[in-house]
Amino acid sequence: MSLPSSLVILGSTGSIGQQTLDVVRRHSNNYSIFALTAHKNISQLVKDCKEFKPRYAVVTDDSQFKPFLALCKEHNLGVKVLSGMEPLLWLVAQKEVDYVMAAIVGGAGLPSALAALKHDKTVLLANKEPLVMAGDLFTKALADGNGRLLPVDSEHNGLFQCLMSDDITGRLDYVNKLWLTASGGPFRGQALSTLNDVTVEQACKHPTWSMGQKVTIDSATLMNKALEVIEAYHLFQIEPARIGVLIHPQSTVHAMVEYIDGSVLAHMGEPDMRVPIAHALGYPKRLKSGVKPFSLLTNGGSLSFEPACLELYPSIAMAYKALESGLWASIVFNAANEVAVNAFLQKKIRFPSILAVIEQVMHDFEARIAKDATLECVIELDNEAKLFTSCILDKKYMM
Repeated sequence: MSLPSSLVILGSTGSIGQQTLDVVRRHSNNYSIFALTAHKNISQLVKDCKEFKPRYAVVTDDSQFKPFLALCKEHNLGVKVLSGMEPLLWLVAQKEVDYVMAAIVGGAGLPSALAALKHDKTVLLANKEPLVMAGDLFTKALADGNGRLLPVDSEHNGLFQCLMSDDITGRLDYVNKLWLTASGGPFRGQALSTLNDVTVEQACKHPTWSMGQKVTIDSATLMNKALEVIEAYHLFQIEPARIGVLIHPQSTVHAMVEYIDGSVLAHMGEPDMRVPIAHALGYPKRLKSGVKPFSLLTNGGSLSFEPACLELYPSIAMAYKALESGLWASIVFNAANEVAVNAFLQKKIRFPSILAVIEQVMHDFEARIAKDATLECVIELDNEAKLFTSCILDKKYMM
């Protein structure tokens, strides 16, 4: 009888982390939790430690370390508690670890995801930003080692399944185009100029998906799809012209692969992240995810698609331009978005200002970075771009 596979969940208290634990809960004989990590949601972390009994728990916000440690002692959890970001790099390197779920939102998740791959782990990549910021470094790590990178982002997981290959890049010589779908978010079809008075609460109400705040805001601006274009470029090693975006309000078809013979394979299913999580966690086998059976009669049996008009959704146009400009542009593009979304969530800027800020930063920020840039160079440029974006916000966009 084989031992359960050991799993580290980076960002376990977030939406993806919680849904990963739900899948693990259904397959407790096959998977054990080696470590759980959270930023500051220590109440949820305590609950999860009680249930899943990890060997380690990490709180990356140092101010929450002592309160969490006290709670662990109070509940007699018996877990080894660590603090800060540095322990994440140590955890993913441990020989007992088989899988690493990379679900830390934003650029903060880059170092630990890359470290896991360099230590030959199977990395379940749920956040877009690491590949957007450092796609070349991930490609090199895959070529140099024995790690595996499996996409959990629903669209890229769908593409992976439709490519029908053990190789993440599939059989691209047979592929005409990869299609990503977007729901259009809560403001589908509405021009940015009409959304000046949108509230945070309105922007965080996604019509179909249940996600964290940052990802939901990205969906409202379609920045999530813009970042996914860049992610697909690195993940599947395919030129940008062969990556397309369609608006699909029902969120039933998650991705499509258009082949040179005229065939189109579509990945369909309920809009529930447990589906791609279970696929990646069990790959190449299939696991029960806990998601209800999918019916083609959902939404009255109708599916509709619209072109992703670049004038209406300028974020997507900016993504293609960033890919044309080089590695530095994708780093700056992502950094500007992170700062602008955070400012909107704090109710410091208006909703349309998110994309206006990104566009201005992409135009005004001067940077170059070598194609063979190190992780340190990427992080340095990311920090510089975030500081630059904050200055732009303070001078022009604050309410």
